[in-house]
Amino acid sequence: MSRSVRTSPEGSERPLNEAYDTALLDLDGVVYAGGEAIAHAVDSLADARTEGMHLAYVTNNALRTPDTVAGHLTELGIPTDADDVITSAQAVARLISEQVPAGARVLVIGGEGLRVALRERGLTPVESADDDPAAVVQGYGGPELAWGRFAEASYAVARGVPWFASNTDLTIPSGRGIAPGNGAAVEVVRIATGAEPQVAGKPLPPMHKETILRTGAKRPLVVGDRLDTDIEGAFNGEVDSLLVLTGVTDGAQLLAAPPQHRPTYVDADLRGLLTGQPEVAREGEGFGCGGWTATAGSDRLELSGEGSALDGLRALCAAAWTAAGEGTCTLDAEKALARLGL
Repeated sequence: MSRSVRTSPEGSERPLNEAYDTALLDLDGVVYAGGEAIAHAVDSLADARTEGMHLAYVTNNALRTPDTVAGHLTELGIPTDADDVITSAQAVARLISEQVPAGARVLVIGGEGLRVALRERGLTPVESADDDPAAVVQGYGGPELAWGRFAEASYAVARGVPWFASNTDLTIPSGRGIAPGNGAAVEVVRIATGAEPQVAGKPLPPMHKETILRTGAKRPLVVGDRLDTDIEGAFNGEVDSLLVLTGVTDGAQLLAAPPQHRPTYVDADLRGLLTGQPEVAREGEGFGCGGWTATAGSDRLELSGEGSALDGLRALCAAAWTAAGEGTCTLDAEKALARLGL
């Protein structure tokens, strides 16, 4: 049976922290930016936790260990145990462990997060293609990762050693701007060898599997700022999602989202966990939310009324996604978004 195509954000009469038992939270752009807590994040997460919601932090960054991530969050005022952190390093280590013998050697191209995750699964990290590895794993190793590490990976992969990647995000945010991510490093080895790695991280199923196994979530809600990792990961895992507008996604990208990138809910920031979500209703040829009505014209999206910018954006999502169906909305949304200040 094919999955129905989402054509509108959903409403929720109950606060989301009551409707779902576990929040699966992305970190950068959701909880913090540039290492500092995003406005309202600390208080919102504290309230959600106090009211019984389990909080788990899910990251594609394979460099830092769960202990390190938990320590950083705790310093920001968000008390976190290492068990509450799930990384792509853990997901790829499990994926490898399911395909190689116990105790097998794995050539590591990356940082400490990968080594800790491999040892947790009973595997042995090694540093050279000459160490007879049963697999090669590649994860973000920070800006100091030496070029020769890519050569080691290429030597082993060219000999037919199975190749794995924690994730293929092409970029990663830094305090100075956008830097090359693990996906860019993976491309180096792909170009050198012509091979394709098995990938574990968001938005692919191994990461969702790892998250559910570690949290035991029954009614999870994915919370993220990226359509192509967080929201698509929720889509692939067939669970609901909340997009917050504190990170990389802007209004135009949201309106143009194809089905796999359309979130269940949209809110400004993590305060959205503590509230219900307004209904978006069909109104004649358009869609209404709050005091706004959005319609799809022949060449652009139209918006009339007044109210909160978020309600206007939700109404525009319904008009855009309905017009696009299984595709991408190409209608001009600039004027409508400008009315909302977005």
